[in-house]
Amino acid sequence: MGHHCRGAVAHLAIMIRTGLLAVCALTGLFAEDKTTARPNVVFILADDLGFSDLGCYGGEIATPNLDALAAGGLQFTQCYNTARCWPTRAALLTGYYAQQVHRDGLPGLRLGARQKWARLLPDFLRPHGYRNYHSGKWHIDGKVLDAGFDRSLNVKNQGNFFTAARNLIDDVRVTPAADESDYYATTATVDHAIDCLKEHERKFSDRPFFHYLAFIAPHFPLHALPEDIARYRDKYLDGWDKMRERRYARQQRMGLLKTTLSDLEPDVGPPYHFPAAFKVLGPGEINRPLPWVKLTDEQRRFQATKMAIHAAMVDRMDREIGRVIEQLKAMGVYENTLIFFASDNGASAEIMVRHGGHDPKAAPGSAASYLCLGPGFSSASNTPFRRHKTWVHEGGTSTPLVVHWPSGIQARGELRHTPAHVIDIVPTILEVAGIDKPTEWDGETIPPAPGKSLVPSLERDVNIDRDSLWWMHEGHRAIRVGDWKLVSARGDAWELYDLRTDRAESRNMADKMPEKVQELEALWKRQLNSMIRLAAKTAKQTTKKKKKSRKPKTDRQ
Repeated sequence: MGHHCRGAVAHLAIMIRTGLLAVCALTGLFAEDKTTARPNVVFILADDLGFSDLGCYGGEIATPNLDALAAGGLQFTQCYNTARCWPTRAALLTGYYAQQVHRDGLPGLRLGARQKWARLLPDFLRPHGYRNYHSGKWHIDGKVLDAGFDRSLNVKNQGNFFTAARNLIDDVRVTPAADESDYYATTATVDHAIDCLKEHERKFSDRPFFHYLAFIAPHFPLHALPEDIARYRDKYLDGWDKMRERRYARQQRMGLLKTTLSDLEPDVGPPYHFPAAFKVLGPGEINRPLPWVKLTDEQRRFQATKMAIHAAMVDRMDREIGRVIEQLKAMGVYENTLIFFASDNGASAEIMVRHGGHDPKAAPGSAASYLCLGPGFSSASNTPFRRHKTWVHEGGTSTPLVVHWPSGIQARGELRHTPAHVIDIVPTILEVAGIDKPTEWDGETIPPAPGKSLVPSLERDVNIDRDSLWWMHEGHRAIRVGDWKLVSARGDAWELYDLRTDRAESRNMADKMPEKVQELEALWKRQLNSMIRLAAKTAKQTTKKKKKSRKPKTDRQ
């Protein structure tokens, strides 16, 4: 559709609202219009947010600003990430699977820096007049400004939301203020974003901008402002079972999904085991999603408090997003700003204590505490799906995707059901900006990327054609072809699900359809081998030394 006429309208923002896109695709009659401004783009990424944590996806947490974006735009119901932080960020900003650009593991090959041709989105936007800004978490190889950004706040201190220590401004270490009593990372991230926007208005108002706003919330440690925690303190005392039921019921009333509610898996705990943490955290901590009635009173209060802090972090993130929206409106650019919101992976079942440690006597959610959500309320946050961050079942890989662009999208408050993935964001943004991606970089050929433009689905609820969606992370494997999904947790046999009615992954059809399993497994392996061939050209090989037993590198977020 828009792809066929992009060259003829290089400076024409895709006019979905007026129907010009469809006419252009049919006739190709529209001449270049340099008076029509390219859209600004803001991509907002949450960290460890569950699929159902937003109000517009069934949650009870107050997220009025994101809900308003959804009501004024689109909600995708089948959007995916990579199930983990750093692979998702690489995929999001390159348009490739992380394994293709050395940012997640492949058999026999090491993780490392991206190839020279594996540029991030700003490098493609900058030659066409875009200013590029980054505020928040980075967790991508290399320095931010070397990746095409003009300004950056890199929140490297992810172990304490109440200090700026270790953070970087424009790749230079900051000196924290002597008095940080008013510092909170989520607020500071938006302070920086607004400062970038105000400078843009003063100095570069004739140019479009791309702003990558990457919160560290609600990633552990569960740190939140006391007044935010107070709003949710007793809200979750009836437990994760009831919370899942209520969220699922709201999702059904909204028409979000056609699926049953997944069963809790009481034998599935955190992906990594840190027994020493439980000695510090005390008897209130529990590492399995047992029925709520089986918990002690102390455990119920402790778990409900953790969920209250998680909710407070999401609530505060939404409030700060509201400030960004108000700034865009004050600048007069809100109507022609394409806003995306997504999460890097599902909610996390991890339980650990690190960085500054945990003081059991400190107020939960304060700087001296170190709490993680854990598998019980993580399961509830990922309603209606199975599993958590790191797993490639639906709970680990499903993300909300809200898309809002008043001057470019005619639809208001509509759902989009096409499967989508973060690898689709780069080609989507390039298309709406009227930019053709180069075929080489510094003399190196840029290989074809797997991401697909979502532009046709911005106009109406159509299915984006693709061969497959593919996952691998720490031994977990999956592939989706059409509505069929083949998935396996590390060390387990393949499971087969029909996602038309079973995104809860509750009815394994592998034994009934062995031919389909073999077909999809062959496709999964073909994709794996293709990635190995590409990555092996530049990746360092792993050395076959004597294996040492070690825990996974959980400093990776």
